[in-house]
Amino acid sequence: MTGYLYQCELALLELAERGWDNATIEVRMELLDDIEFLDPETHTPLELLQSKHREAAGPLSETGKDFWRSVASWIDALKELSDPAAATMPLLRLVSTQVAPRDTFFHLLRSGPDRDVRKALARIEQIASDADGPGTTAKDRALFMALTPERRYQLVNAMIVHDGAPVMSDLNPSLAKELGITPSGHAEAALDAIKGWWYRMAVELLERKNPQRMRASVGAQELACLRDEVLHRYAEKDLPITETLRNLTEAELAGYEDQLVVSQMRWIDLPDDEIAMHLRSYHHARAQRSAWLRTFKITSERLEEYEQELHYEWERTFRRHTRRLRNGTPDAERQEVGQEVLDDTMDKVAGKPARHGSTTAAWIGHGTLHGLADQAATAHPDRALGWHPDYTDLCKQREEQDQ
Repeated sequence: MTGYLYQCELALLELAERGWDNATIEVRMELLDDIEFLDPETHTPLELLQSKHREAAGPLSETGKDFWRSVASWIDALKELSDPAAATMPLLRLVSTQVAPRDTFFHLLRSGPDRDVRKALARIEQIASDADGPGTTAKDRALFMALTPERRYQLVNAMIVHDGAPVMSDLNPSLAKELGITPSGHAEAALDAIKGWWYRMAVELLERKNPQRMRASVGAQELACLRDEVLHRYAEKDLPITETLRNLTEAELAGYEDQLVVSQMRWIDLPDDEIAMHLRSYHHARAQRSAWLRTFKITSERLEEYEQELHYEWERTFRRHTRRLRNGTPDAERQEVGQEVLDDTMDKVAGKPARHGSTTAAWIGHGTLHGLADQAATAHPDRALGWHPDYTDLCKQREEQDQ
């Protein structure tokens, strides 16, 4: 069980390390290998990684199952990739918590000045062809020797042995360092937040049956965005505001005329100048949220949480103002109540931060609310909102007229 958990956390550690040099790298798990790093454009593996966790940091065995099962796994994976040529061969990495003795091929396959692929290959071929070798690896050794000499060299040339990796109980300091989490009173909470997100990602990476719950890969940019979000939360840094809150042109206002967001405001008899003011917030908030997502300043998950928090404030305000209404209440009074709902909700959300521990311009919350008001209640019953006490009925009537 520890080995499986180690694989998940090692994937996080490796992605964090690579993200500093290549923000576009992506990772997936348990498809062709334990862990794979992908070319973001072609989605073909740049590296196949075998993860081997042993609590006892003893020596790696040249005849042991860890290595030979890795070899067999790599041969099968490369066949799935149509046996790539040497120029396109992915890196084949064995990461083990055990240590490579100096007199073994493992030591010859480490990175560094002592690396010697031809000596390592000769030693591997010697062990693979030994008739007296252990029966537990006989099939895997035979599979290796069945390759052509050229292919055996290409395979071994692509191998990198990373020995002496930290065991599961020692991973946290390495993770904190690669994630840029400096020692502080909030360091443990920040690391827990990132790891909690990562385990949710891991479940989706490992999902194989439900398409709605699976994801093909996770990118270093996503991790960097989440990392920055968590670190900013504890450092109390604000999201950048790159949009200028200018008045909309007549053409821009006309472009919104047929949208539900405008109908919602007309149902409560809001004057045109106030509608224009609210549309200004809606227009620029939408652009600002898009910029945050595009530049990885915030995650889509956090924006959804933000919308839920705003929706909750609207719901409390809406219920408080409409509970006194009766069926016979005149429409003019209902419109007035709708204006109160709008004004009070806008006041409530003005100080709601889009990211915890930060401050957010009031128009971001105002515009985000109008974005929810622009969603049809029938299509988004848990997210949509309105100002008029009878907005759900009015939305349905509008949809029927448009059909």
